[in-house]
Amino acid sequence: MLHGREAETETLAALLEKARAGTSAALVLRGEPGIGKTALLDHVAEAAPDLRLLRSAGVEFEAELPFAGLQLLLRPALGCLPALPGPQRETLEAIFGLGRGSTFEPTLAGLAVLSLLTEHAGEEGLLCLLDDAHWLDSASRDALVFAARRLHAEGVIMLFAARDGEGSFPGPGLPELRLTGLAPHAALALLDRHPLTPAARDRLLAEARGNPLALLELPLALAEDGGSASSAGALPLTSRLHLAFHGQVSRMPSACQTLLLVAATDETGELAVILRAAATLGIGAEDLTPAEEAGLVVHGDTEGTTIRFRHPLLRAAVHHRAPVAARLAVHRALAAALDPAASADHADRRAWHLAAATTGADEEVAAALESTATRARERGGHEAASSAYERAARLSAEPPARARREALAAEAALEAGDLDRAGVLGDRAARHADPSVALRLTRVRAQASFWQGAYSTAHGMLLDGAGLARHSDPGEAAGLLVQALHTSWYLGEGHLAATLDRLAALPLADEHPLTPVRSYLTQLTRAGRDGSQPTPLRETLTAVSRRGRIPEQVAAILCGAALALGQDTDASTAASALADQHRASGGAGRLPTVLFFVAEGEVFTGRHRDALTTATEALRLARDTGQTQWVSQFSSVLAYLAAAEGDEAACVRHAEEALANAGNATMSPGAPWAHWSLGLLHLGLGRAEAALDHFERMMREPMRHHICATRATPDLVEAAVRVGAAGRAAEPLARFERWAASARQRWADALVLRCHALLATDARAEVSYVRALDQHDRGGRSVEYARTSLLYGEWLRRARRKADARRHLIAAVEVFDRLGMRPWADRARGELTATGVKPERPRGARGAAAGLTPQEAQIVRLAATGLSNRDIAAQLFLSHRTVGYHLYKAYPKLGVTSRGELGELADVLGL
Repeated sequence: MLHGREAETETLAALLEKARAGTSAALVLRGEPGIGKTALLDHVAEAAPDLRLLRSAGVEFEAELPFAGLQLLLRPALGCLPALPGPQRETLEAIFGLGRGSTFEPTLAGLAVLSLLTEHAGEEGLLCLLDDAHWLDSASRDALVFAARRLHAEGVIMLFAARDGEGSFPGPGLPELRLTGLAPHAALALLDRHPLTPAARDRLLAEARGNPLALLELPLALAEDGGSASSAGALPLTSRLHLAFHGQVSRMPSACQTLLLVAATDETGELAVILRAAATLGIGAEDLTPAEEAGLVVHGDTEGTTIRFRHPLLRAAVHHRAPVAARLAVHRALAAALDPAASADHADRRAWHLAAATTGADEEVAAALESTATRARERGGHEAASSAYERAARLSAEPPARARREALAAEAALEAGDLDRAGVLGDRAARHADPSVALRLTRVRAQASFWQGAYSTAHGMLLDGAGLARHSDPGEAAGLLVQALHTSWYLGEGHLAATLDRLAALPLADEHPLTPVRSYLTQLTRAGRDGSQPTPLRETLTAVSRRGRIPEQVAAILCGAALALGQDTDASTAASALADQHRASGGAGRLPTVLFFVAEGEVFTGRHRDALTTATEALRLARDTGQTQWVSQFSSVLAYLAAAEGDEAACVRHAEEALANAGNATMSPGAPWAHWSLGLLHLGLGRAEAALDHFERMMREPMRHHICATRATPDLVEAAVRVGAAGRAAEPLARFERWAASARQRWADALVLRCHALLATDARAEVSYVRALDQHDRGGRSVEYARTSLLYGEWLRRARRKADARRHLIAAVEVFDRLGMRPWADRARGELTATGVKPERPRGARGAAAGLTPQEAQIVRLAATGLSNRDIAAQLFLSHRTVGYHLYKAYPKLGVTSRGELGELADVLGL
């Protein structure tokens, strides 16, 4: 019976009803040890006999073994593996040792967990309970949190119970329920189970502070020491509970205490391993009987093949209070009981037990740990790999081996996203590393500094590394300089030009894959200066493929460079191809980078609905994978789209989020787009002076060379003309003209002509407007065509040529209404009204498409191509039931009743 938890049980009952209705949810129960988290999990399990159940707990000594927690939790669901898509099934088979081990994307493990939970839920629904989640290994934790954040319509409830404080379970984005101490009346109900004097009862009530476990265990400890417990009140609550538990253990026979220590030190509770280890210490299975009779340990499964302690604090008390010599002996015994040839799991556990039993340098143990780390890294367990490499480094006898392993530990920490640890390990290894290892460390340390916002520090490291490798390994130097190009982008135009000059001067062989890359990138500083026509990105990629392969990071940088050179089509094609590769491989964590370039291309070409879909998906992925840089970037893209629609509240909200992610940097990654968004918002709402302030900020260092600063120049010109300060547009427009001349794109020339038309004070304005409309791509870049039509229509109306103005204003209204650009449509409609025409708002199929959410639109588009729900789910990192749910919601909005009607309708709607 639970005392004093009525509110909590009501919350959990509501979640169970959701599962029964086919809706999913996740919740983290947080609180101090003994506060009742496990009791609540027991309660919810008993309250839902109609739901399927998966239950497990993190184990303190398993944290170094990747996917150990996942294996314990999901083993009963493995019968559903055949229903999963191939890559997901193979990932889980590798995790469980059921198939050939292979390298896979970390996020693919999370997607596979989501799919397996969905399949196992069946029609009944599923309750998934994770106790002691703070002790889960990081690979299991990340996979489970990824799955939990993407639950929607599967009928799955995931509950995580975790402690507060240092080392607690991080569940970003998951709702939490924090447990506090019981109210006095509930605490008294628990104490009434024990015969206590009034003084003892009052004392225990004061010391327990409403902690249920303390209220249950401390009376036993008080009775066992004759009622004194004189030292209990001087210790923190957890320590008092440890003492209470230790008192129960200390009454066991010596052999039983040793066997309990073996069980407490083992990670799995696997009885066969525990008894084999105990046998080497001269202890048999019969020595466990007193602990079983006292209720200190219970069977962990119905087959009796595992054992577990009654409470995690009991296990911790056994282990922490044992003498060091006894712990070392038990670790050696467990290492001897594990056969490394039997499985990789045994090999990994054996390596960690050997390490725990080793007090000095030992190359053999260090090598075993390095092998464990390599296996963990291949399976996406980067945090566990980093810990194993670091421990191996400490056990290394020679400084070069120590530095090499510390470098590997730093790399794995960076891959795990632990930037502080990566930097510390990198700095430590750099003191003893040989030149080849030092160059590897340069990448790690620089990237860690970059992601922490220390752009200048990262840039200096990369330049220094490139200088060291310039003659000995020009290819390595080129790779470092390409990476330095990324850091220089945030430092300003001068740093960018200097980095490109260094790259151009490298003695790089023609046959190296980075040679065409270098040639392409150095065009960024020549643009508009020497009159040369830039090489198209597609030709550069062809030249690269003839020479070999380049890192994906370099390929992504090329996409950004292509947009900077005005090659929007090539950039979109290349970025979309990279995105398709990441979707196929399950690389959700790598998608935001390339989806940013996809979204930019969609904005530049006026495909606002596509851009909204792309940015919404990518922002969610960035949040799910903890990539704050891309949270900033995609928030600013969403701010731009909201500005185009005139949604001031949404624009400001997204822009503030983008600008808030500066960290230690001089500017947030999304700052250029955020200022463009705010400027566009003000311009659309008729606040030209406020708009001009934002646009001019973009034209100063360190932003003026950014892609969106270039593309915002026509907006700046319009704002400057509207406030009567055309001179403020002179220098930015001159830069833009040079850029457009280099880009050699008709749409860029059209924008230049529009700017000249705005600035003209005589009949030359009309000539420029007419030429601009002729150059515009009306179908491919409809927004810019519509804005030029609007400006020309306004000019014609002011010239009292109302009939001529109507045609251009009607064209502008149609585009603005179709894209939902309300301020611009209202402005065009107002001009039309002044000419004597009052246009109606459009109705029909396009209005139906506007009612779809971004995710619904994305799913409808994929479904219209004939993809199944499972195929769509794999591409979008969702469950197939969530896909079905969104289709079900989209059909009424589109006026269709079946999947077969989507193909033709998608073309009509432009989805």
